[in-house]
Amino acid sequence: MIAVFLQARLGSTRLPRKAVLPLGGDTVVGHAMNNLRKIHADQFWLLTDKDSYTELQPIAEAHSFECLSGSKNDVLRRFAVAAEKLAPEFIVRATGDNPLVSYELANLLLEDPRAREAAYSGYIGPPVGVGVELISTSALLQAHVRARSHHDREHVSPYLYTHRDLFDIYLPQAPNQYCLPEARVTLDTVNDYRHLEHIFAWLGDNQEISTLQLLEYLRTGPAA
Repeated sequence: MIAVFLQARLGSTRLPRKAVLPLGGDTVVGHAMNNLRKIHADQFWLLTDKDSYTELQPIAEAHSFECLSGSKNDVLRRFAVAAEKLAPEFIVRATGDNPLVSYELANLLLEDPRAREAAYSGYIGPPVGVGVELISTSALLQAHVRARSHHDREHVSPYLYTHRDLFDIYLPQAPNQYCLPEARVTLDTVNDYRHLEHIFAWLGDNQEISTLQLLEYLRTGPAA
């Protein structure tokens, strides 16, 4: 079984409440959920904290996601508790500050037999904010037991990919048409938000933005 775990909360310090900022006819996290629902997975969950649950749960439900609350700052624990409760074989991890997350790349990764053999996998080369991570539940639970540092627990995956002696890590290059590593479409600052607004103004029009459309825009700019 494959589960999509989307993490989001409303307590960001750099850009407060960024997950629910309006963008292209929806919210930032709403766009992320719309894209993630197209992944070939069995379950779709928004993992948040108790302070954000009341506001985010109805948004999740409106986008056909279930919602669970967990630890505020120990996101690795939040994921581990959900993984133990739901028992998927693999987890597709995504974050709510990436409204242009690529379901196309996620599905390509899930189709790769080598990715299904690894503890942790993800593509190298796409713009920041487009990719997802594929994590085996057994590896995630091992990381939860072993990880001690605040960095490892706040960001979920670093303990896995920095301990290659313990875990099988698979990081293939993305197909060429999806590669543009110098580009950035994640949301962390006001400038990031303005950048995303421009992208949705040119490409969105309340319609789906494919990853290849996005890459073309990022390479060439708006069409004349």
